[in-house]
Amino acid sequence: MSRERLEKRFAALKAEGRAAFVAYIMAGDPDADTALRLLQGLPAAGADVIELGFPFSDPMADGPSIQRSAQRALKAGMTLNRTLELARRFRETDQTTPLVMMGYLNPLETHGLKRFAADAAAAGVDGIIVVDCPPEESHDLDDALAGSNISRIWLATPTTDDQRLKLLLRGASGFVYYVSVTGVTGVKRADAGVVAPHVARIQAASPLPVAVGFGIKTPEQAAAVARVADGVVVGSALVEEVARALERNESPVANVLETARRLAQAVRMARVNAAV
Repeated sequence: MSRERLEKRFAALKAEGRAAFVAYIMAGDPDADTALRLLQGLPAAGADVIELGFPFSDPMADGPSIQRSAQRALKAGMTLNRTLELARRFRETDQTTPLVMMGYLNPLETHGLKRFAADAAAAGVDGIIVVDCPPEESHDLDDALAGSNISRIWLATPTTDDQRLKLLLRGASGFVYYVSVTGVTGVKRADAGVVAPHVARIQAASPLPVAVGFGIKTPEQAAAVARVADGVVVGSALVEEVARALERNESPVANVLETARRLAQAVRMARVNAAV
């Protein structure tokens, strides 16, 4: 099914007249069992799409919060194989929520690109975002994914010009991930007024939905972006709840899911409230 889950979900949300809430968590943070409980709880908390990060020791596009999340996961023994097992276990009870893996190329190459494509498809993964694999260097990965029905989701940024955008869109599927700020995750604040024309430019060039991430932490920020984009991605705000719970020696599940609920509600009601 893979790619169809993403297409159906975004089409349904478009028909409802609202944006998608895309929730990011790190596989294995703080441990595999807790991460599975978070995965299983996010759809009921309002996540329309889930991004599952797979940890890497040098996450160059990520800010301090997600870097620390990856370190906790690696310390707990999380690997790419165990991330795929989390995806498989999630699919045992949820056949409808799109699941996108997000991370870096090195673990995929170590695993074997063709093997990864086959294993991810078997686990029920719908899409893949590989942050450090530009289109000029993506031929091997693209070849491996061909026929897997897994969407290759590309990142566009504020510095992506029209020529490069055409190159990105040529092989894109699922949705386009627009990085709202220059820099790393969770540090700068997204400005919906600045984001809007960039989103409109991508929408004019492609029929794919455009989800905006980086720099969105609060319900107010999420709602503002939801009024101008097809999806809103939040990661740092959720992994920071994990860190805070661990500092208190508590399970993070309740707090992460409650934060997700508030963000999801803000995204769900953004356009309704704007029309009032």
